[in-house]
Formats: sequence, structure tokens, C-alpha cells
Amino acid sequence: MVKPVTKAVFPVAGLGTRFLPATKAMPKEMLPVVDKPLIQYAVEEAYAAGIEHMIFVTGRGKNLLEDHFDIAYELEAVLTSRGRDQDIAKLRDGFPKPGQLSYTRQQEPLGLGHAVWCAREFLGDDAFAVILPDDLIRAEPGCLSQMMDAYQKIGGNVVAVEDVPLENTNQYGILDVINDDGHLAEARGLVEKPAPENAPSTLSIIGRYILQPEVFDHLNKLETGAGNEIQLTDAIAKTIGNVPFHGLRFKGQRFDCGSKVGFVAANVTYAMERDDMSGRLKNVLENLV
Repeated sequence: MVKPVTKAVFPVAGLGTRFLPATKAMPKEMLPVVDKPLIQYAVEEAYAAGIEHMIFVTGRGKNLLEDHFDIAYELEAVLTSRGRDQDIAKLRDGFPKPGQLSYTRQQEPLGLGHAVWCAREFLGDDAFAVILPDDLIRAEPGCLSQMMDAYQKIGGNVVAVEDVPLENTNQYGILDVINDDGHLAEARGLVEKPAPENAPSTLSIIGRYILQPEVFDHLNKLETGAGNEIQLTDAIAKTIGNVPFHGLRFKGQRFDCGSKVGFVAANVTYAMERDDMSGRLKNVLENLV
């Protein structure tokens, strides 16, 4: 029987040093793509996929994330007095309802696996999703919705994947593939950030996971791997054989908003889809190039 997935973990404790000085006082997840922060895109994707409980794994200086998903009474009062009802709707539509958003702290930056482990008390024996807001995915339906559809058919652990250039395998978790129909790839293992000459394939995991609770049998050991961090991919790999493992090639476009170029590309792409911006922005871009 396939376990339902109604909970999602958002690891948002990172310092965002690649975006300094912008992230000196602001969480990197609050960086806006046009007029919406990265974390909101991630939460909206989760909601669309049927997620009911969001767990943010935060760190010091992340209070703005909590404030963003709270009600801003003073701001709403000003907007109401000015008749700006559409702006009020933007502040509430698609936001978690009371009791649907929980927070826990990752006191030390010990890796993605450790961040997920910090959320264990909220997850119990449930299957759950993991969403990395740095990976902004432009897709319809959303990437996690596509994964949910596949998961209902195959169960087990499912990750979103895409092919990367061979020289970049040392930046990703790479699948060791058994079968691949071009949509779903069944794997017998995975390797975290292998050198190109050691990579079993070029099929890389990106920031979307559906995982079974068995992953905690290994995360609970707090064993370190690549980069001397507790790697989520290592724990997933150790469940293979007992838990089916597949990578889904999602239909959509991924922007690596953990990089400056990816972040700028996302802003341009999303802005060009806006009727209120595309014409003027096109003129600006044409003058630049």
C-alpha cells in the first residue's frame, strides 16, 4: 500500500553566503523572483501537490520567514483604507492556515541529511516530501504534483532528476541507473558528488524528494559523508533494496536560484510572462544586447 504524503520539509537554515551582502540580514529564501520570495513559490508548489503540513527547518536570523507567513494587520489596514483589495489577496492567498506551518531549528550546519533529521519528530512514521526552495521549477502541473502522480503508481522513494553535463557531476547526487524509459529511471544506488570519471551516470537529483520513513533508520546514526556532512543521499542509498527508488524526469524548467546567474535568469523569465512587464522589459533587454 502506498503511504499518503501530506507533510513537507523545507530546509531553510543555510546562510546564503553566495548572495552577500544581500543576505547579511535577510534569509536567502526571501530573495524575490519579480515580486514573490523563493520560499513562497516553494510553499505554493507544495499546496498544489496536496501537502497539508509544512515544516521549516530554520536557523539563526530566519525570523523573516515566520513573519512572511503571518498576518500583517497594520499593512492590511492601510491597504484596506486605500481600497487595494487585490494586494490584500496577495498577502493571504495560498498561505498556510493556522496549524499548518511548524518550525524547528538546525543549530549547526551539518548537511541536508541533518536538516531533514531535525524534522523527525514532526514526521513520525509518515512518508514525506522535501523541497529545496533554491531550486525554482517552472512547471504546470508543478514538479511535486508530477512526482505525486508517479509515486501513487510506484511507491517507494522518488526524487526529481535531470541530466547534467558530465563535468558537473561533482556538484550533485548522481543515480546509478538500472532501467530508464526516458521518464522514470529505476536506480540501484546513488553517489553524492562523484568526480566525472567516477560518475555512474549524468542523471542528477535536484531539490525535490518523496521519501519513506525508513530513511531515518540511517539518518539517526548521524554518519557523515561527502564534505564531512550528513548526506541525505547516503541515507536514501542505504534503503535501496528494501525501498524502491526512482528518479522522475519532470516536465518543466529548473532555475538554480542558489547561483546568481540562475537567480537573474529566473527573474527575467518570470517577468517576461507578466502582461504588466513583458513589453517594457523586452525593450530594455533589446537595448542591452
